[in-house]
Amino acid sequence: MTLELTSPEKKLFEVISTAADHLNQEVYVVGGFVRDRLLGIPCKDIDFVTVGDGPALAEEVSRRLGSEASHLSVFKTFGTAMIRYLDLELEFVGARKESYNTDSRKPNVEEGSLRDDQLRRDFTINALAASLRGQDRFEIIDPFNGLADLDHKRIVTPLDPHSTFSDDPLRMLRAIRFASQLSFKIDPQTLEAITSMRDRISIVSMERISYELNKIILSPIPSTGFLLLEKTGLLKIIFPELEAMKGVEQYEGYGHKDNFYHTLQVLDNISESTSDLWLRWSAILHDIAKPATKRFEPGHGWTFHGHEVVGAGMTARIFRRMKLPMDDKMKFVQKMVRLHLRPIALVQEEITDSALRRLLFDAGDDLDELMTLCKSDITSKNPDRVARYLKNYEIVIERLREVEDRDHLRNWQPPITGEIIMQTFDLKPGRLVGEIKTAIREAILDGELDSDYDKAYAFMIEEGRKHGLVPVTS
Repeated sequence: MTLELTSPEKKLFEVISTAADHLNQEVYVVGGFVRDRLLGIPCKDIDFVTVGDGPALAEEVSRRLGSEASHLSVFKTFGTAMIRYLDLELEFVGARKESYNTDSRKPNVEEGSLRDDQLRRDFTINALAASLRGQDRFEIIDPFNGLADLDHKRIVTPLDPHSTFSDDPLRMLRAIRFASQLSFKIDPQTLEAITSMRDRISIVSMERISYELNKIILSPIPSTGFLLLEKTGLLKIIFPELEAMKGVEQYEGYGHKDNFYHTLQVLDNISESTSDLWLRWSAILHDIAKPATKRFEPGHGWTFHGHEVVGAGMTARIFRRMKLPMDDKMKFVQKMVRLHLRPIALVQEEITDSALRRLLFDAGDDLDELMTLCKSDITSKNPDRVARYLKNYEIVIERLREVEDRDHLRNWQPPITGEIIMQTFDLKPGRLVGEIKTAIREAILDGELDSDYDKAYAFMIEEGRKHGLVPVTS
């Protein structure tokens, strides 16, 4: 079988072939690009293996590409180099063979042949290669039946899977990631090896684990990956909070839904309408505190009061432990977790302008994402119930639009700031300043006070007097 290339790819590969001829080095395109081209999937990262000096070949290629090669990075220590070319990333490495110590996933590396390099690949579908030189140019080199595994949609290791995962335990997560991304099945022997070797994941850094987990979350149907993580026992090790959601407890005839499977359904639902990683994380974490807040109330059943507030706190701890970004991305997920019940409450009761104003104020620019999460949270198998909830949500959305058009409360801030309160009453920062500021905000959100500076200032003076304060400025 011959690798089919686009015209720009042929032009690029011709440059690389000529550079390799000049250095008298063999060069092959390998791995993900070959796999994805055969599957018809776009690929922006192209790996090249040369029997010889990888960085030297990269430097020669970069020289020949000229100004089109925007950036060359050479990593002499690792024997690799990378070129940014148009919208592509080209990586060059010398063929090598590897051996591992049991307490590390960092290999001992020495020069090798193409076959040595293919042997070190994680899966047969990633060990495919094609030469860029000679009479057999672009012919697929497939020593481990990777083409058959592509055809049968199988994830299989080229060597014994126990050795493969012992050498580099991250490959266990990569197997699950590829199964989830490509809708492939993991070979039974390979899956058994992941299960038996799962404790080896402890030597892998959390940054690498989270990288693969995010790839699973961004899969077309992310539950595929999470169900495999649960089946192999990896989930309990890397994400115990999610594992803890499994199971249904029965008491006095009352049961509750399995929050683990509910969460996976919400994740799949939201993935149909967004590829935003952090909104998908919001789906994963929206009910994460239900195990911690679960209580049984006689005559009523199981409750999870306050799980949205506790869950927002857990979100920060989970992000910190998993080495996920502790910035606005985490704060966004926290907000989604904290607010995810608010629209549902509006659906279930008479909608007041005050409640709508508060939701607009609290959600701000993230209101549309919040509503997407809430719609995805409908996992009932009763189609009439689903239709009723969706209809009610549309009513809420329409009412939100009406209030927003009238009051412009999305990202609104009260006209009186803490600084104004402190200057007016000669106060230092403290609880009293916050109480007055909150009273002004609540009065405006309740519709008792117009969002007008002069009226809000007069209200502030009255609130100050209730606390025995006398303005020192006017």
